Amino acid sequence: MNIGVISVRYARALLKAAIGAKLEDTVYQEMMVLAKSYIDVPRLRFTIDNPMLPKEKKRELLAVALGGKPSQLSLKFISLVLREDRESVLQFMAHSYITLYRQQKNIIRGKLTTAVAVSEATEQRMRKMVESKTKGTVEFETEVNPDILGGFVLEYDTYRLDASVQNQLRQVLTQLKK
Repeated sequence: MNIGVISVRYARALLKAAIGAKLEDTVYQEMMVLAKSYIDVPRLRFTIDNPMLPKEKKRELLAVALGGKPSQLSLKFISLVLREDRESVLQFMAHSYITLYRQQKNIIRGKLTTAVAVSEATEQRMRKMVESKTKGTVEFETEVNPDILGGFVLEYDTYRLDASVQNQLRQVLTQLKK
């Protein structure tokens, strides 16, 4: 079995249990925190994968990585993963749960990049536009990148609209070279 199959099976089982317990939103937030913990603390993966570290210490460490006070369901899930010696795949399980949850709830990730910070009203307008096009809920992230000089770059799903001054200048340069 490969990592993808294992992680999706565990994530699907966790989502099913979470829906049954009406904790899917809570577990989603916890899996987001866990996935972020793995990114923010690269040593976490090596520590959890260490066969010399007792399972109880791993359980305590993972409880903290889940946000400090995780739900009983998440704690049971961590115990199951540890008991089955699948902790090396836990990061992928968290990402698989996040993906499955978003599919289940029709949540699309969106990102708006601008040269300067935009108002809350502008961000809301962009979010509403994406939601009307996708017929789903949008988790929106904004980023300020002065390198684009002006305008914006909007990304969601597989769509990318680059209305930045940087892109327009690049196109003009390409035309001049022809």
